[in-house]
Amino acid sequence: MEPESLKSRARPIAPLVLGSIIALIGLVLAIGGIWLALLGGSAYYVLTGIAMLAAGGLLIRRRILGGWLYCAIFVLTVIWAFAEVGANNWALVPRIIAPLVLLVATLLVMPTLSTRPNRWKLGLGTSAAALVLTAVSAMIFARMADTGPAQDLPGLRFEMSDPSLASVGDDWPAYGGTDAARRFSPLGQITPDNVKNLKRVWLAHTGDMPSSPQIAKTYGGENTPLKVGNTLYVCTPKNRVIALDPATGKQRWTFDPKVSDDAIPYTAACRGVTYFSVPDAPVDQPCAQRIIYGTLDARLFAIDARTGARCAAFGTNGEVDTKIGMGNTPPGYVSINSPPTIVRGVVVTGHQVLDGQDRWAPSGVIRGYDAVTGKLRWAWDMMHPDWNGYPPQGQTWARGTPNMWTIASGDEQLGLVYLPMGNAAADYYSSLRRPQERDFATSLVALDVITGKPRWKFQAVRDDVWDYDFGAQASLVDFKGTPALVLPSKQGDIYVLDRRTGQPLTPVGSIKAPGGGVEPAQRAATQRVSLWHTLRKPDLTERDMWGMSPIDQMVCRIQFRRASYKGFFTPPESDRRSIEYPGYNGGTDWGGVAIDPRRGVIVANYNDMPNYVRLVPRAEANRKGWAPRDQARGEIGGAEGAGDPQAHTPYAIDVNAGWRLPLTGMLCKQPPYGGIRAIDMATGKTIWDKPLGEARTNGPFGIPSMLPWTIGTPNNGGSVVTAGGVIFVAAATDNLIRAIDLRTGKVLWKDVLPAGGQATPMTYMVNGKQYLVIAPGGHHFMETPIGDQVIAYALP
Repeated sequence: MEPESLKSRARPIAPLVLGSIIALIGLVLAIGGIWLALLGGSAYYVLTGIAMLAAGGLLIRRRILGGWLYCAIFVLTVIWAFAEVGANNWALVPRIIAPLVLLVATLLVMPTLSTRPNRWKLGLGTSAAALVLTAVSAMIFARMADTGPAQDLPGLRFEMSDPSLASVGDDWPAYGGTDAARRFSPLGQITPDNVKNLKRVWLAHTGDMPSSPQIAKTYGGENTPLKVGNTLYVCTPKNRVIALDPATGKQRWTFDPKVSDDAIPYTAACRGVTYFSVPDAPVDQPCAQRIIYGTLDARLFAIDARTGARCAAFGTNGEVDTKIGMGNTPPGYVSINSPPTIVRGVVVTGHQVLDGQDRWAPSGVIRGYDAVTGKLRWAWDMMHPDWNGYPPQGQTWARGTPNMWTIASGDEQLGLVYLPMGNAAADYYSSLRRPQERDFATSLVALDVITGKPRWKFQAVRDDVWDYDFGAQASLVDFKGTPALVLPSKQGDIYVLDRRTGQPLTPVGSIKAPGGGVEPAQRAATQRVSLWHTLRKPDLTERDMWGMSPIDQMVCRIQFRRASYKGFFTPPESDRRSIEYPGYNGGTDWGGVAIDPRRGVIVANYNDMPNYVRLVPRAEANRKGWAPRDQARGEIGGAEGAGDPQAHTPYAIDVNAGWRLPLTGMLCKQPPYGGIRAIDMATGKTIWDKPLGEARTNGPFGIPSMLPWTIGTPNNGGSVVTAGGVIFVAAATDNLIRAIDLRTGKVLWKDVLPAGGQATPMTYMVNGKQYLVIAPGGHHFMETPIGDQVIAYALP
């Protein structure tokens, strides 16, 4: 007779290990499920957790009933998952994939628990079942790469007739193509049929890389080069301007304004520069053609477009300090990261004011300078509308007023610049705002470039405490015979306005807005929305929560239930988190939209993520050491909004951008997190809508999955559309540049970039060849690799 100890030693250990894992997961689900159920959430987790505890206990005792019980749990889980979210592939991932892995393990272990003579047949059967389930799972994932059918484009409806909307021709002379900011090229050499043959033809390095790992946490390229004549102009994160041969990438000259690291705000970025040709100046005269641009330390430079030499007659030796008149401006508080707009010889510039630091941060004043001399022509300070130039002796422009940190568009014929305005300092607290700040915040303001006075304004958000400032240029169009502009917003709403008067040309309505928050008397009863088109998706529900596994999803569901969420425009609170959806990164941010004027199509890439927000009482913020950056406790870098002090208000602000889980880094909202859409400009209807971005660089714990499935990632940067019927866009966090068929939304070509593509590409023609160029500088906020490359593509 075999000794009992040897019998025990021979018993398989796999059921014990598997049973322990299932029981442990069941315990977590049961405890968390009770919490969720008490909050009014789904009872699935507590019931499943109890059942898994039972299944795990039976397996630990080596009872085959434990295996059959887990099989029943899986079947019921699949039924529940499809009942809750239908055939939504990405929504099924946390509900089914992890349980499927445990099912495969269970089926493989079950034969070891049987003493019947045919137990190995059972083993073969369960192994076959495991293979079938794995194959089915693979098929589900394969479907994730399919973005679905598309409609055909409408017929030609919007051939532009407005003479003020000049085409870019073979060049790309302004950040948005032209000051009309349509991001459209009339070039058609590259088409949907031949774009697959695009190859890199040159790669140049700018040499502008972070000086230390700490500074690397601030770098974000964001640059769109200009091409004028036979020169390509590139601007680097720390404001070096480099002139390249557009056909070869060979450097011609470089100009370095010597910006110090302490001038970097949250992001070291130069979105672009502006080209200006002096009227009636001899072509060979120095600075007859010039590059005018701003720097991170808020200087405005004019340099010779042919040589890179300073234009000595502009300001003082080619530069103007735009901080004059602002009063105290600690390093990093005031910067210019967007190109100025020049209309009728007036250089119009705003500036970025470091967000979230102090209610009385430097002014948001808008200034107009003479493009030839650099002399201040006017300044628009909304609190002092009668001041035409610099402030009177001993005074400063009003502090804390809304600023324009992004790019204006311009209309040479009307003599107007269109300013996308931000918010008063301290984005998330409104009680200290003055009437003028309330009037102009989160508005598009049309400013007369001769007088510097507002002609009209269009406000999208009343008493904004969501950081919904306008980030994108308005794009000028001829809308059914009316001079118009297309205005996208962070909320996702797209408006079409008469650019002469600001009156809406498409339906605009109001919705009832949620009240409450820490300032209930401050909240507007209604908010404006576009009834013509919005990129915004329906309000979030508990079933929209996501994660890597059922446990992740349960944690996100608990967070959702604990937070204040009353839908769109939920105000922030201090005693608990609130959910802001869409988050402050869009909808549409600084990348803007592209418009094909010949086909009458708007192309909009967008973000679809919430923020998880809390106003932090001042005493608590002080204990945490949250202080303005110019104070000892301040620290350079970091995500905007995450621990911003909002000094001189009762609350600091803590924004979990994207709403991430602390351990795995997974996002709580289910994919997609970003997309790209084609919109019929005649009707405002969607032609097609696709997720933008693959999962290849994303994964739990920050580990890239390298999976080529289209998940729809966060994206920053815009697109370009061509007469050839091709959209070029990078923007997503997958480090890819892609060509998309304008007609169908299908990806026709893509290439892996050496750094993040958080920049808008551009296209031009040289010697009969069309080039596509992008400057993939990467981006700290988007967590993509930093680089200094400029890359050109062309057909063989």
